[in-house]
Amino acid sequence: MIKDIISSREEKMQTTLEALKRDFASLRAGRATPALLDKVSVDYYGTPTPVSQVAKIAVPEPRMIVIQPWEKPMLKEIEKALMKSDLGLTPNSDGTAIRLTIPQLTQERREELKKSINKKAEEAKVALRNLRRDANDAIKKLEKSKEATEDESKKAQDDMQKMVDKYVKLVDAAKAGKEKEIMEV
Repeated sequence: MIKDIISSREEKMQTTLEALKRDFASLRAGRATPALLDKVSVDYYGTPTPVSQVAKIAVPEPRMIVIQPWEKPMLKEIEKALMKSDLGLTPNSDGTAIRLTIPQLTQERREELKKSINKKAEEAKVALRNLRRDANDAIKKLEKSKEATEDESKKAQDDMQKMVDKYVKLVDAAKAGKEKEIMEV
């Protein structure tokens, strides 16, 4: 029972870390990456669809993204979606493809992004701590109902703490990597 509790929490911690990394990838850091468009959806015959599923996305230069729709009518839809998105990028269309030029980040924008990164990382850490608390509560219930001994309970709680520490370090490493990427000029 205790092993089930710990393994289910570890899976959730891994999911939390992956979600944080996806969030970091979608932040515009002054460098072009197809992940910037992950949150942009277009109306594809009445269904909201990610841009990556209706067009080829290429990064020919460090500061440029080229989007080539597989169907010509989708060009206008993709342009509209990009204009509505919170990316702050203006699409340039030549009739067959859309080019997004990523401008150099200002120092002020870098500081804003750094704050956003810190906030997201802190939210991930809080989620990890909540998972630890939930696991510890479940372990204590097992101990109270005599399904686990006091020693097993103590060891399981220590294991949970070690797991949380490990994932907090991974969150900090991801945060540091993204901050370094943003602060590069």
